[in-house]
Amino acid sequence: MPTIDVKTGVFHTKTVSGSSVLTSSAGGMKIRTRLKSRVCLIIGGGRSGKSSYAQDYALGASDGTESRAYIATAQPIDEEMKARIAAHQKDRADRFITIEEPMDLAGAIASLPPSVEVCIVDCLTVWLGNLLHHKGIPTKRYEELDALYALLADPPCEILLVTNETGLGLIPADSESRAFRDLAGWMNQDIAALSQNVILLVAGLPLALKGAVL
Repeated sequence: MPTIDVKTGVFHTKTVSGSSVLTSSAGGMKIRTRLKSRVCLIIGGGRSGKSSYAQDYALGASDGTESRAYIATAQPIDEEMKARIAAHQKDRADRFITIEEPMDLAGAIASLPPSVEVCIVDCLTVWLGNLLHHKGIPTKRYEELDALYALLADPPCEILLVTNETGLGLIPADSESRAFRDLAGWMNQDIAALSQNVILLVAGLPLALKGAVL
């Protein structure tokens, strides 16, 4: 970890789990300092452990509820989704600042309190499904995607984006589902290009596709 030589005033730094801790050689005082903001894409299939991985990292990389945010994109449109939302809320408990935003994702991230050091977005594909449901199949690209890409180029804090890999199964039978699969694949490619880390989750095990495992 970073250390301070109190005689020379020289800092010795080392990154630990996405955050930095300064330790004085006189007294062992620890002070958490922010690192440069980065973007991490966490991708995988259903029930691969994506959300748990993101939450475990956020809990270890920051101190206190006020330093962590969780942007939930799901809408309670049926009983199954209501149950899934309730399970996620119970799992998070009071350890995160929770923001429910199904459409304006860039706006939600930009409006985070200044105390937030790490923000989880869960998940991108549900958010994309909301856009498809409310706005239909786009002729080009949703303006909300462009707004998100612009924000991720200079994020206000560390951003963990959870998304589903939707292109490894059978080709969907209907045109709307095929459009969603295509939109999700293009979105994942675009965000992977913007991200410093891309982590694939398979059976709960993380594999670094870009950068390093968190």
